[in-house]
Amino acid sequence: MKYLILSILILTIASCSSSDKSDTKANKGETYSTLAEEDEGSENKNSEDLGLTTLSFDRMEYDFGKVKEDTDNPAVFKVTNTGKNPLVIEKVSTSCGCTTAKKPEKPLAPGETDEIEVVFHPKEGQLNDQSKSVTIKANTEPLMTVLKIKAFVEKK
Repeated sequence: MKYLILSILILTIASCSSSDKSDTKANKGETYSTLAEEDEGSENKNSEDLGLTTLSFDRMEYDFGKVKEDTDNPAVFKVTNTGKNPLVIEKVSTSCGCTTAKKPEKPLAPGETDEIEVVFHPKEGQLNDQSKSVTIKANTEPLMTVLKIKAFVEKK
């Protein structure tokens, strides 16, 4: 129900914007472009009409280098709304309990930038090469974007 109300709100906002399809890559990250989708029983509509937008990151991977076990290791990924509709980051999840992530709480207006904060805290005994992922679910196409973090964990 909450998703339905959010979708209706985004559709209302999107009806005021013009449509523009693109497929580009940013220099330091990637821009995900929206794709045309077909509405049931009607003609094709641009995804912007459906409330989708695009985003880019300043980086897709963060390498901590060498870190010690049982320490906090923060990283920041800057996310920018590169589309014409508000960017709503619905969920940010991590692949492991040793990694936490904090998402922006408010929608990002077109052109606006915010941060996704990630903390990697390797547990005792979690040594050597470590690779983890941070999955972002947003109103974009594709629906999910995966960021990577890696480190070489040494004994404390």
